[in-house]
Amino acid sequence: QVQLVESGGGSVQSGGSLRLSCAASGYRLSSSCMGWFRQAPGKEREGVAAIDSVRSTMYADSVKGRFTISQDNAKNTLYLQMNSLKPEDTAMYYCAAAAYKYCPGSWWTLPSYYRYWGQGTQVTVSS
Repeated sequence: QVQLVESGGGSVQSGGSLRLSCAASGYRLSSSCMGWFRQAPGKEREGVAAIDSVRSTMYADSVKGRFTISQDNAKNTLYLQMNSLKPEDTAMYYCAAAAYKYCPGSWWTLPSYYRYWGQGTQVTVSS
C-alpha cells in the first residue's frame, strides 16, 4: 500500500521557521508530481508548492520567496522549508502524490490532480 506520512509541524511565532517532511512508502516520489497543500478551518484546500519528476517547482504567490519545496530521492522523502512564517500560514498541511510525471501550471493547484494523500501535520503561527 502507498503511504505518505507528514511530520515536522508545530507551533511557532511569526517570523519563525519549520521544515515539514513527507515520507513515502510503496511509491517512488522521484517519478511523479508531488505537492504540498494546506487547509485552514472553513477554507478550501489550497496548493502551496509542487515539484515534478525533473525538479521543476511551482509556488503559490502567497508563499513565494518564503517556502522551498525539495525532494531527497535516496530517502524517498519530500520536504517543505517554511521561513518567515505568518499567522495566515496557520493550517493543516498535507503532502500529495500525483499519478503523472509533471505538474502542469493549470493543474497542480487542484487537489483532484493528486492520487495519494497524507494525513496532515498541523502548523500554527502566533503573532
